[in-house]
Amino acid sequence: MTLWTQTPWKTYRDTPLVLKMAAGFLLGIATALIFREQAALLKPLGTLLIHLLSLIAIPVIFLTVVLAVSQMNLPQLGKMGGKLLLYYLTTTALAVLIGVSLALFFNPGEGITLPDASVDKPDIPHFSDILLQIVPRNLFAAFTAGDLMAILFVAIIIGMAVSTMLFSSDEKMRDHGAILDRFFTAMNEMFYRLLNGILLYAPIGVFAISASTFGSQGWATLKSLLYFTGVFYLGLIVLWSVVYTAFISLSRHSVGAFYKNIREAFTTAFFTSSSIATLPIAIKAAKKAGVSEKTANFSLPLGAIFNSDGGALRMGVSLVFAANITGLDLSFSGFVIIVVIGTLLSVGTAGVPAAGLVTLSAVLSMFGLPLEVVALIAGVDALIGMGGTALNVTGDIVGAAVVDDEKPATREKSVPEPLTD
Repeated sequence: MTLWTQTPWKTYRDTPLVLKMAAGFLLGIATALIFREQAALLKPLGTLLIHLLSLIAIPVIFLTVVLAVSQMNLPQLGKMGGKLLLYYLTTTALAVLIGVSLALFFNPGEGITLPDASVDKPDIPHFSDILLQIVPRNLFAAFTAGDLMAILFVAIIIGMAVSTMLFSSDEKMRDHGAILDRFFTAMNEMFYRLLNGILLYAPIGVFAISASTFGSQGWATLKSLLYFTGVFYLGLIVLWSVVYTAFISLSRHSVGAFYKNIREAFTTAFFTSSSIATLPIAIKAAKKAGVSEKTANFSLPLGAIFNSDGGALRMGVSLVFAANITGLDLSFSGFVIIVVIGTLLSVGTAGVPAAGLVTLSAVLSMFGLPLEVVALIAGVDALIGMGGTALNVTGDIVGAAVVDDEKPATREKSVPEPLTD
């Protein structure tokens, strides 16, 4: 029986998620062209999707990290964490460098004037404030506030505690650890079944997001900034086709099969502009691509919080863009500082929509560039955010493959698609 001879509900349910998302996105753009600003009435449907994905992401982050850490002994944990940090720093630095280099070559921003807008200068937190924020005063306060850094910290220490119980020489302690392991595993399975239901609504939410966003942006603004956006996407292609492809090859995966298996993850990230909300789908995609379960469950939540290659690329292009608008001639040493600071700030950028604008505001203030540039770039933030988030998620999955100790040859059999019943 083909899809088109089934009932409408079964046809919709059984159609691949990528096709449904693409159809929703294109229909949204068509709706924006027809109804313009009136398409903003659909915004609540898109906001509902983001809320649903964010709702499921918090427990999934917590449970997957707990399970991943609990299955590893402490030497394994330290070894994998160190490899991930080195990978994140390398790809983020390359992203900033590629963005700066392409922007210097194509010079986006020439002939563009600043809009009559003002942006409040963001408060740049001190390192000690960030450190204290990671460790919550109250276990439950971290979850109610949605503080991802604190939740990640709690998940790691609980996972370490369960790990010491599972690998204990005391039989009674091992039994207690096994009970906790089964509990967290069952909870994780429950939330993934909830995710399957949310994904049935996702194409409708994507339709609403694209319609309301493009309907309210104003096509004249998008046209005037098209050159800037084109340079950013060129950098994205370079990073994707050269840097990520090289890392995939080094990890002994088939490049074509790897990208094919993770397409739902970066497609969802592109349409939702949220790497945190895409995390559960990214974990599934990584496993399908041949990354071991324990590596995917441990590295991808870390990447969703600490790795932001898309934000780093945007930062490199945006700083040159701002310098061109203001006529500022930055020296070579100035661009070296951009790469260093951009790398450090991008590692830690939150994986939520529009977070890159906040980070960019902080960096512009460091270099004495006008914050009004942020308001100008915000006109194409929807397009930049989509590509940047897809890049982030792809980089996270590639990183998981790089640090995975299990050989892909033993795991590259096709994994069936999850059921959405």
